[in-house]
Amino acid sequence: MSQLEMIEPQSVIRNFQKLCAIPHCSGSEKAISDFLVKFAEDLGYEAYQDKVWNVIIKKPASEGYEGLSPVILQGHMDMVCEKNKATEHDFSKDPLKLVVEGNILRASGTTLGADDGIAVAYCMAILEDKSLSHPPLEIVITTQEETGMGGAMELESEKLAGKTLINIDAEQEGVFLVSCSGGIRSTLTLPLKKKAAKKEETLMELSITGLRGGHSGAEIHKGRGNANKLMGRVLYELNRKVKFNLYSLEGGAKTNAIPRECLAVVGFDPQENDAIEKRIKKIENIISQEYAKTDPDFKIVFANTNSLAKDRQLPLKKSCKNKVIHLLLNNPNGVYTMSQDMEGLVESSNNLGVILFEGDKILFLNSIRSSVESKKVEINRKLEELAEFTGCSFESGSDYPGWKYREDSKLREHMKRVYQEMYGKEPVIEAIHAGLECGLFLEVINNELDMIAMGPNMHDVHTPDEHLELDSAGRVYDFLVEALKRMKEM
Repeated sequence: MSQLEMIEPQSVIRNFQKLCAIPHCSGSEKAISDFLVKFAEDLGYEAYQDKVWNVIIKKPASEGYEGLSPVILQGHMDMVCEKNKATEHDFSKDPLKLVVEGNILRASGTTLGADDGIAVAYCMAILEDKSLSHPPLEIVITTQEETGMGGAMELESEKLAGKTLINIDAEQEGVFLVSCSGGIRSTLTLPLKKKAAKKEETLMELSITGLRGGHSGAEIHKGRGNANKLMGRVLYELNRKVKFNLYSLEGGAKTNAIPRECLAVVGFDPQENDAIEKRIKKIENIISQEYAKTDPDFKIVFANTNSLAKDRQLPLKKSCKNKVIHLLLNNPNGVYTMSQDMEGLVESSNNLGVILFEGDKILFLNSIRSSVESKKVEINRKLEELAEFTGCSFESGSDYPGWKYREDSKLREHMKRVYQEMYGKEPVIEAIHAGLECGLFLEVINNELDMIAMGPNMHDVHTPDEHLELDSAGRVYDFLVEALKRMKEM
């Protein structure tokens, strides 16, 4: 018997294991969407699947609850697919390799996808259990949440009647979220201009590594290093003192994850080797001191390389190299403003999440978040001005609204009361800087929706260190079941 077979509630754990066996990166959700439809239909429930693979499943009310209004249970089926550099894993076909360490569930060398697979597993367990007491349930599992909430934007809301929604996409047990930021994705694209390479040049890989990374909304306030921005500092300091050519530059994997690694390939006169190594060591020491607490494993690796692809054999012209460095240095990143209404809450931020060489151009991908619409616009305009100044094209998309706090929430008061009676303490009511689909649901489903977001304890989401506390996952499921049972009290 495996360790997971001894953990309760077994229905949740068993279903989560099933989900982990099906590849479901953001943008590649068809297989898991098809699985969920079949799962529901095999249980005899109505199930709908739309053109972007969102799934809606309806479970009738249990006996005695037929007169209650439907409750929407909501999560998303996609996951952020990140892995350690040394991990061999193909997210397009390989199942996740689950590892149990006491009370902790993680995946071996990759993200776990508990964000938000645990919500889907909860919903599957509720669908299976015919003994539960609850109102009519409308289960909504969306796609593309992690890449801009594209699924929620396309949701066929006419199939939903519920005016109460429980979002299961939070990451702290006993913390109920009641407001979140909106966001927008913006891309600066710089055309690359190249020159002839010198045959006597030494080619070296310059890597930023050892950073913790994290969720660009939930952990942006922790001051962790952004590998792309730090590479900008390194290249700038080198450029001030020594001559070198820049051949390629790539960093980060997901726009909404703080990048942990960035790699540049540089070329230089062999006689400059000692000067460059000394300069890099000095920069490494400075940055290491700055990030000693947040990123104690930070380091700069400088090594020989033979890995240049044929289409990248030519270095950038000096003017183009200087523009790249300027873009890295001046791209706004991290916390921009703090909330004036809620102490300790980030109001607006930006994350330079991905740098990507793509043929004859380089892309700088940003994730802007703000609970104040005008601040979101302000950051976006700064990026647009930076693009114009450096000769980049500029594109924005995936613009989604925030979720404003509702003072007269019957759902919030109900959930607080049930939680206090079950656990003998008040839950924490909180707003977050990360984006949730709740703001979109107000527009897409019903502007009068009464909503709350909740979830079990998860840590380091969007990174290969992501892990779930198993006992917390069990308690939150028990609480959800009890809250639904007591909906007659609302």
